[in-house]
Amino acid sequence: MIDKDLSVEFMGVHFENPFLLSSSPVGNCYEMCAKAFDEGWGGVVFKTIGPKHFKVDEVSPRFDELTKEGTPFVGFKNMEQIAEHSLEENLHDLKELKKNYPNKVVVASIMGTNEEDWEELAQLVTEADADMIEMNLSCPQMTSHEMGSDVGTNPELVKKYCAAVKRGSDLPMMAKMTPNITDMIPAAKASLDGGAQGIATINTVKSISNIDLDKKVALPIVNGKSSISGFSGKAVKPIALRFIQQLRTAAGLELLPISGIGGIETWQDAAEFILLGATTLQVTTSVMQYGYRIVEDMKNGLMHYMEEQHVDHLADLVGLATKNIVPAEKLDRDYKVYPKIDWDKCIGCGRCYISCFDGAHQAITWDEEKRRPSVNINRCVGCQLCNLVCPVGAITTGEKVLKPGRKGNAADKQVESSRLTHF
Repeated sequence: MIDKDLSVEFMGVHFENPFLLSSSPVGNCYEMCAKAFDEGWGGVVFKTIGPKHFKVDEVSPRFDELTKEGTPFVGFKNMEQIAEHSLEENLHDLKELKKNYPNKVVVASIMGTNEEDWEELAQLVTEADADMIEMNLSCPQMTSHEMGSDVGTNPELVKKYCAAVKRGSDLPMMAKMTPNITDMIPAAKASLDGGAQGIATINTVKSISNIDLDKKVALPIVNGKSSISGFSGKAVKPIALRFIQQLRTAAGLELLPISGIGGIETWQDAAEFILLGATTLQVTTSVMQYGYRIVEDMKNGLMHYMEEQHVDHLADLVGLATKNIVPAEKLDRDYKVYPKIDWDKCIGCGRCYISCFDGAHQAITWDEEKRRPSVNINRCVGCQLCNLVCPVGAITTGEKVLKPGRKGNAADKQVESSRLTHF
């Protein structure tokens, strides 16, 4: 049994492990959050609490999925708004959670319509014994333009509302950022100027996931109509990783505390977020598919990864990959990697030939009689599309070779001279 230290310190708060329920339907009441704690989650971000005067009026149905060839959904669309329970019920649940689970982290997610709302909510959740505050500045399906992602794209409002929360509470506070923006850095810096100590990102991406071709309405259909709303799940992970990397490499934000969100389903996903700079990890969509128990798989996988990397403390992995992502103009363009075909694995399906001819550089030739592909390196640019489409893993990335005509050292020349016999 591998036992590694998964604990982290985030914005001055100790977490026994980095995994939290994100503010969503999966953490909507005491019973749900308590079960998650019992299953081993390090913390919960309770579903966003709004002001007393704001009435939540949900639609039905309010979910849709994006699938591929019958797999569990790749993406998930929801029209869910903030917590539908009364303010009193939500505050009671926060207090009970902290009383009954003193070693777990209870994060109160709040959302107001003006400075007074934000300040009052901050004060109320502090009195309810929350450990931290998350400001929801990013929900894309609020019915009021005074709330959600319309606020998160406005750095001036972000700063003003963060300052209001700090007037109402001295708890550690993070601002939850919207991905529905070209550059997140100005809004993130505005939140820090207003008093936030960290960032949570990303919230869901504004989307239309599917169209009913007969009814000619987007899904889900609500009495004949639909609406743009938030998209989550595995499909948004690349967007989340991009924003986290950009935040952690922006001038002045190199040590920014980040709670990563967006498509985390496996320990590998979790490791990617951590390596790009996230300290804690928030999860919703995969819980909706598989239940709270997935946290055990993610924790065990991370500990095995740490063992392989000879790392004892999870915190030592945070941000290690950021330095290896550079602007496109700084990438080394002086070599190629040609594909290598393993004839023992090749099943002669022709998939690589079709993809290369129709979608790349016509660099794979096809022997119809033997049903065997081969690489023409005089045309191949090393894009590796054939590698990606091969259904049996018969094509791999070959050795690094020099561009034709480039002068290199003795080792480079040896690789260059051997490339014609590599296939």
